[in-house]
Amino acid sequence: MTDDRGWGRPAGAASARATLRAQERIAAAEARTAERQAQREAGQREREAARAARRAEEDQRRAARLEERSEERDARPRRRASGALARTGEERVARDTRHYATNVDHGRIIELSRRGATVAGLASVFGLPEDEIARILAAA
Repeated sequence: MTDDRGWGRPAGAASARATLRAQERIAAAEARTAERQAQREAGQREREAARAARRAEEDQRRAARLEERSEERDARPRRRASGALARTGEERVARDTRHYATNVDHGRIIELSRRGATVAGLASVFGLPEDEIARILAAA
């Protein structure tokens, strides 16, 4: 093919081979685009499946943890006197204080009386007769 002046192809005209190569490049680019989109969709499906599996596993773990905690709660005593008992689960030891001696302090007796303790109550706590407690309070 020549132009009207005898010089090869006219300006802007492509050869059949160049046109064919351009069409092949366009087809290859479209194929790559379609392949990438398919890969993205497959990856998205995989991530969704993994996310659902993680959620199910976490729900199972959470249910197992709740079951363990409820078993531990049932094993421990329900009413606790201190936080230590709640942490350890051990019963508090009740001491035998029957033979303990109470210090008889006149200032302490007077202070307890000011706070509202009765003479009879003070006498029983300190192990003294009521007239002794009354005498201590009268001296104050």
